[in-house]
Amino acid sequence: MEITFLGTSSGVPTRTRNVSSVALRLPQRKEIWLFDCGEATQHQLLRSDLRTSQIRRIFISHMHGDHIFGLMGLLASCGLAGTVSQIDVYGPPTLDRYIASCLRWSVMRLPYKLQVHTVEPGEVFSDGEFTVTCRLLHHRVPAFGYRVSESDRPGRFHVEKAQALGIPFGPLYGQLKQGKTITLADGRTFDGRDFCDPPQRGRSMVYCTDTVFCESAVELAQQA
Repeated sequence: MEITFLGTSSGVPTRTRNVSSVALRLPQRKEIWLFDCGEATQHQLLRSDLRTSQIRRIFISHMHGDHIFGLMGLLASCGLAGTVSQIDVYGPPTLDRYIASCLRWSVMRLPYKLQVHTVEPGEVFSDGEFTVTCRLLHHRVPAFGYRVSESDRPGRFHVEKAQALGIPFGPLYGQLKQGKTITLADGRTFDGRDFCDPPQRGRSMVYCTDTVFCESAVELAQQA
């Protein structure tokens, strides 16, 4: 996980700070997930080492302009670049109507698949490697905080131990890494858990903004 703060200003941009947007880069899958997309977010992306072509998911916290006024411009630029095949956008009720209205009145036609998801407190997305959940925060309009949780990763596999026991290199090592039990041609049996360190706890990132103190934000942030 690599986090880039594209904008941290509130309400309006300043000379040194743009309005809200945070990018989460997942190098292992060459994807970027954005959290909010304030005005001029795409200009901030141009000043960073992030590739717009890798934007895959966008999570909107709430419908105030300083969090969404850059969304349509960014979506349009992704279409003009021709390097995006699909973007999923997640956010509160009315986000889908806002996007549909902007597409209609600007006569914008996107050459890629755009999927808009209305979120509710609970699980927003999961693919086995990452899970995104959200909770309702305390703001003047419906606003959500998001938590991205990485699944636990296998502990380090001790190759030297397997080699010392004469276990043939190859697919058997992969099974041991997964904690499976294998049986060799000579009848010896080995438990993969004996060759691996304990699983590494997955990392988490939490995005909460524009809220007064609330228990849901505390819940999201636990052990992040």
